[in-house]
Amino acid sequence: MISRKSVAGVCLVVAAFAATGCTSIRENRGYIQDASLIEAVQPGIDNKDSVAATLGRPTFESQFGESTWYYVSSVTGRKPFVRPRIREHNVLAIKFDASGNVVSSQNSGLEKVVFLSPDGDQTPTLGRERGFFEDLFGNIGTVGAPGAGGGAGPGG
Repeated sequence: MISRKSVAGVCLVVAAFAATGCTSIRENRGYIQDASLIEAVQPGIDNKDSVAATLGRPTFESQFGESTWYYVSSVTGRKPFVRPRIREHNVLAIKFDASGNVVSSQNSGLEKVVFLSPDGDQTPTLGRERGFFEDLFGNIGTVGAPGAGGGAGPGG
C-alpha cells in the first residue's frame, strides 16, 4: 500500500512544479545600457563617430529638428500565456550640433511613457453611419439621375 507520507510528498513535488510554471518570464528588449559606457560620452568632447564607437548605432535617429540619437531599452515581464508588461524602460537621447559634436545626453525612464487606451473595437468616424443594406443598395437610382453627373452627355 502507498503510505500517507509518500502521497503528501508526491503532492508537494507536483505543487512545486506547478508553482515554477507560473513564474514571471523576464525579457530584455532593445539596447542594453551600460552605465560606464554612457558616462564615457562627454558633451563638447565626443562626436558622432566616437559615440557610435562607444555605444554602437542608435535605435533610431531624429528626422526633424536637432540631430538626436535615441537608444531605447525595455525590460518586460510576463506570466505564461499573458501579455507582457513593461517593468523598466529607458531612453538615452544624445543631441548633436550642426558639426556633429555632442551637445547633451539625457536619460529618461518610464515616467515619460504614454499609455493609450483604445475606445472599443471600432474606430469612430465623422459623417453619417450607414448600415449593411445601405452600403449594398445605396447607389441604385442615383446613376444617371439629373444632377448626379455621369448620366447625360456633354452639353445635355
